[in-house]
Amino acid sequence: MSVEVIPHNKGTKKLFENKFLEKLTRTHIAIPISLFIIYSGALLYYSITRIGMLTPWQTAGLFAAGFFLFTLVEYLMHRYLFHLDTSTKRKAKLQYTLHGVHHEYPKDKERLAMPPIMSITIATTLLFVFKLILNDRVFAFLPGFLVGYAGYLFMHYILHTYKAPKGFFNFLWANHAVHHYKDQTKAFGVSSPLWDYVFGTMPK
Repeated sequence: MSVEVIPHNKGTKKLFENKFLEKLTRTHIAIPISLFIIYSGALLYYSITRIGMLTPWQTAGLFAAGFFLFTLVEYLMHRYLFHLDTSTKRKAKLQYTLHGVHHEYPKDKERLAMPPIMSITIATTLLFVFKLILNDRVFAFLPGFLVGYAGYLFMHYILHTYKAPKGFFNFLWANHAVHHYKDQTKAFGVSSPLWDYVFGTMPK
């Protein structure tokens, strides 16, 4: 169970006394989104122009598979890492640094995404991991995964900074509001409610 905090709709929280470390915990949302899109474009360009082993349909299929996998990873990370067990002080501190501070200050725009250095590290690590599994197909698969990540970041940002729209998207706003303000054990899907339905964590 993650640490329960009282959400504040204004303000921010200092995590580190060291100014450099503190700065690394903050970013403008446009930076990681842009990095993921540029990274994805470069991988696709390399796949099409340098490798050329895939047909357009295979490239599209791998891209879609990467995108779909991201929705599952998003759910699992949010549920089991960002809301990890806090039975010890060390775990509680880690959970708060990773995600608890976001629950305490959900409107803090500079903490709605991981900072650029982490974004590049994650993307490059995924490139090596998926390459071991997919070989050169990774250059079509990973872009879908990273575009899914960029879409999640964008959706997460507007959920916290804009009023809920009317129509279908109001559902996502309502879901995320339940997770933040009513029940942290429900509604882990941010960009999609699919896996909340699959794993039984959709709010009633």
